[in-house]
Amino acid sequence: MGLLFFIGEKKVLDTLWPQSGTHIKIILGLVVFYVGLKMFAGGMKALGSVEQLEPFIGNPYWMFVGGILCTLLWQSSSLSTTAIVGLVASGFLPLPSAIAAILGANIGTTGTIWLASFFVSNGIPVGPTKQIAIIHTGANMFMAMCLLPWVHHIARFISKF
Repeated sequence: MGLLFFIGEKKVLDTLWPQSGTHIKIILGLVVFYVGLKMFAGGMKALGSVEQLEPFIGNPYWMFVGGILCTLLWQSSSLSTTAIVGLVASGFLPLPSAIAAILGANIGTTGTIWLASFFVSNGIPVGPTKQIAIIHTGANMFMAMCLLPWVHHIARFISKF
């Protein structure tokens, strides 16, 4: 990454391994993302108890809506999932509510594909971009609507492991 040697107008590194800067940026980006998620999860574990949020945290349907909203705001289902895992690990969030929040995060992540389809289409999505956004949203909505009423049963089953 340090010195680059030049031969005339060409860089030796680019000649030997084209796109080398891209690979390094991808690897560094993944490392920074991983470290950031670990720090975020650690912060969530140390959160403790917030009494004002207890009526929402105990209700899976509110956590479902919260999962949607947080993922839409953060534009990252990975960040939402990390927050949920950290909250469960700290004992702050019960498992049924966490499952509901994960289902909500799956729906919230569809906002990203709609946003991308607006940019790709220069306005209202049409054609394949609209179709991809619809199937992504529809599949996540179908899954959430099928599983959401059963989060307590799912949590009871999962807690056996």
